[in-house]
Amino acid sequence: YIVVWGLAGLPAFAIAAALSSVAMDHPETARYMAAGIFLVLGLYQVSPLKDRCLSHCRSPFSLLMHYASFHGRLRDLRAGTHHALYCLGCCWALMLVLVVAGIMNLLVMVVLAAVIIAEKYWSRGPAFSRVVAAAAVVLAVAAIWVPALSPGLS
Repeated sequence: YIVVWGLAGLPAFAIAAALSSVAMDHPETARYMAAGIFLVLGLYQVSPLKDRCLSHCRSPFSLLMHYASFHGRLRDLRAGTHHALYCLGCCWALMLVLVVAGIMNLLVMVVLAAVIIAEKYWSRGPAFSRVVAAAAVVLAVAAIWVPALSPGLS
């Protein structure tokens, strides 16, 4: 599980470094990059892929049953990797917001963790995902006029 997330961090760091570099060279583009990231989040939140990944993440029991009949030393690694890929599928766009907000922004980390927990465990998680999508689209529009919404790119 942790291997998948660790490997996912490598391209995320590269994306953050590249966007930060572009934003430093061309500060006026930072707000448009932030708007693009928020828009990607908003669109992904309501995508069928997000729903599919989230349904597997909400109820991993079928995944465990699938791997219960497997034998060998790598069974647990395969099950953990499979589950982690579904979780990554649920959360990658939310994690991308850290590029905009600042990778070490503790408040944003707490908010994103709360969103992830609500989506996964709350009985109204699917409806909440749509609310998050709408908020992300609003932030995408606002980011164009409010540069303070993208401190991670400035």
